[in-house]
Amino acid sequence: MDRKLVFNLLFWGSLLCSSWIQTSYCAKPAGVARKDDIPFIKCQVCEKLAKELFEQVRDKQAKISPKKISEYEVIEISENVCNLKKQEADWMLKIDIVEKGDRLELVEQDSEGQCGSECKTIERACQEVIGYYDTDVAEYIYKKKPQMHSLSKFLCKDLTKGKIMKEKESMKMDWKQKVKKGVIDAGEAAKKHATKMGFRLQKWWKGKKASFTQHNSNSAKNEL
Repeated sequence: MDRKLVFNLLFWGSLLCSSWIQTSYCAKPAGVARKDDIPFIKCQVCEKLAKELFEQVRDKQAKISPKKISEYEVIEISENVCNLKKQEADWMLKIDIVEKGDRLELVEQDSEGQCGSECKTIERACQEVIGYYDTDVAEYIYKKKPQMHSLSKFLCKDLTKGKIMKEKESMKMDWKQKVKKGVIDAGEAAKKHATKMGFRLQKWWKGKKASFTQHNSNSAKNEL
């Protein structure tokens, strides 16, 4: 075999191998949300979210003007704004979580950074804020066309209060269902117990009746 060909094969083989090793060992693991931090940044994330929704809808409207933005387009923004896989959530890549004394603060940077545990934590907090109400938020934006402070109030106060009330109502309903189930179960148990006792009583009575009949029969024979 040609020595030059062998040399080229060895060279490119070693280059590919070293490249693979470097990629394997240097690749950083995907960030994971820090759940313990979420309660401390949730309000700030909500305010940032309201700002992003307002600005993204405004920018979309300016982009397609004079055509009016559709409700579907607003829904699409509200559905994607907390999903890092979507472009609408790129705003999270510019935010750092900074520890200041005994509190955490969201600090906006000039450029986007790599998505580590910080942006994953912000994403999780964002999803908890909007929950399953993204369509409600979109409807509010589309119909009311609120200013940013009104949107922030709706998202971070009115909607949150409504969610808490619904959760309480759900808990109340769960409690009622549990009580109802307990009553039904107790009734079923009592019914089974009564049925069992009825069978025992019936069996006892049959035994007594048979014994009484046998006794009378023996007495009649003795008299004869």
